Amino acid sequence: MAEKPFILIVDDSNHVRKALSAFLSTLSWLKVVREASDVEEALEVIESQHPDIVLMDVKMPAIGGLEATRMIKERWPGIKVIILTLYPDYLDQAQQAGADAFLVKGCSMEEISSTICSLN
Repeated sequence: MAEKPFILIVDDSNHVRKALSAFLSTLSWLKVVREASDVEEALEVIESQHPDIVLMDVKMPAIGGLEATRMIKERWPGIKVIILTLYPDYLDQAQQAGADAFLVKGCSMEEISSTICSLN
């Protein structure tokens, strides 16, 4: 692997963002670019820092994660989007939005890590 993939974590829960960031920062083979608390902030980060992978929550204020996934895939088709949500019922909608992977919150950190690795 030539370069470490850059990761953007998008979740309106500060606790979730910090926990994911803390875990991902222990993985020497990737780099967490930044965290975003909403889609507007996420789009600004994507525009300026061009992450390789976005970990996206579904339910957020204003623009939701599914719509954000559509926007990202339309504008930056090379960016991989992993939907990470509490709601397993969103799998079909996430796939229709163009998500590259779908995880349910509460899955193991190893599952998150292996999913990121598989997309890189």
